Amino acid sequence: MKNLEQNNNIKYMNLAIDITKKGIDIGQTPFGAVIVKDGKVIAKTYNQVFATTDITAHAEIVAIKEACKNTNSIDLSGATIYSTCEPCPMCFSAINWAKIDKIVYGATIKDALDSGFNELTINNETMKKLGKSKVSIIKNILSKECKELFKLWNKNGDKKSY
Repeated sequence: MKNLEQNNNIKYMNLAIDITKKGIDIGQTPFGAVIVKDGKVIAKTYNQVFATTDITAHAEIVAIKEACKNTNSIDLSGATIYSTCEPCPMCFSAINWAKIDKIVYGATIKDALDSGFNELTINNETMKKLGKSKVSIIKNILSKECKELFKLWNKNGDKKSY
């Protein structure tokens, strides 16, 4: 069972990485998210802050909205979110409210901060503990590849952070 879970983590994180690259190609920031429930992808997207001029349009938030629409429910119990970067406190809260069971991420909040993003330095483990959240957290899945997204984004001459 552990090997299947690890294989799925890698499979879906690669999907999140691929969608993030599409976002970077069109001028978005280096964040992507995929939500899977019952073995099916119910949302996959990249950060859309600049595309929508909505500071809350982080990849995780956009993915949650898409997943809720696709399932016709605000309850995403049983789902896993794969995020190329550790969710910020806003995104962690939305994940908790949507009742997503598990967060799987690659790069860390510190990696985003080091790349010029205005991050609050409250990590997911702290949010979980302080908020008494039941969400499971799996970190460092394809972290090297996820950190490479920041390098790819940094090569973009038109890069913008927030």
